[in-house]
Amino acid sequence: MNHSRRSEDGRLELNQEEHAAGRDNSAGEAKTIAGESADTTLKLPEGSCDCHVHIYGPFDRFPPYNAGMYSAPEEHPVEALLDLWDRHGIARGVIVHALGAGPDNAATYDALRRYPDRLRGVAILDQDVTDKRLNELNDAGFRGVRINLFRMNGKKVAAGGMTLEDLEALAPRLGERGWHAQLWIEVGDLAEIAPRLEKLPLDYVVDHMGRTPVAWGVDNPGTRDLVERLKTGRYWAKISGADRNTQTGAPYTDVDPFMRTLVEANPDRLVWGTDWPHVGHTPETLPQENNLIALLRRVVTDEDVLHRILVQNPRALYGF
Repeated sequence: MNHSRRSEDGRLELNQEEHAAGRDNSAGEAKTIAGESADTTLKLPEGSCDCHVHIYGPFDRFPPYNAGMYSAPEEHPVEALLDLWDRHGIARGVIVHALGAGPDNAATYDALRRYPDRLRGVAILDQDVTDKRLNELNDAGFRGVRINLFRMNGKKVAAGGMTLEDLEALAPRLGERGWHAQLWIEVGDLAEIAPRLEKLPLDYVVDHMGRTPVAWGVDNPGTRDLVERLKTGRYWAKISGADRNTQTGAPYTDVDPFMRTLVEANPDRLVWGTDWPHVGHTPETLPQENNLIALLRRVVTDEDVLHRILVQNPRALYGF
């Protein structure tokens, strides 16, 4: 299995080798709720990667786990995810182990072992995880950990998950394996913890455009700070989560300026994701993938840049 590797200064270097992945191009029919278009011909580049999804269940093997904010409302197993990807021409993707899927990474680990060519993973770990278990997760396709730093109005939103202290304790062992840290954080909080992050031998991936509320405006201090960090090459961002940042809802045109600002800052440090299965939404606000793809194509009009975001960058970051 090929991995991205780190240079002597600890930064992630691109792995340029091409890896093929099978894809089912059958169209299927799309649901038409929450502003969804029935058109499934929004084409994505061959080898496109959805870099932020979660799975839940099947519950007879992996029971639901109450994490406070986003507990699973129903089963969303990996087979449903792959069916969705096949309908939309998505070749591969990254399962971010969810708080509501339990604390042991078991459901994600199982999925990665069964579909190694299509899946990579991001884990939630305890400080005392053994080297043996870390190696097992690495061999299965895990490439990072997710840190729960998300606060609203100064209060932590979801219980559990990894802390900054957990990351600091694990960082040497994660860095040895070429892993990164994914930050679930509101963008305005990033500058405060950045000095601690930058002492560690890791790259960082900021979730959902920094969970930036549209009401803040694109020129807010947090987004300006993220833009500068993307330029360093050590920070990445997921241009995902439009449905969680929007004020107006689908088709999320109010999020366009935020995504465009990050694309203009450094398209080589961006990846894209759907955040399927969109836990926490009502049936009326549930995002549909056609709208999310349309948003991406509306903002990223250069086909070369689109290919970098959807194909080349995920290959570098996750080692497909």
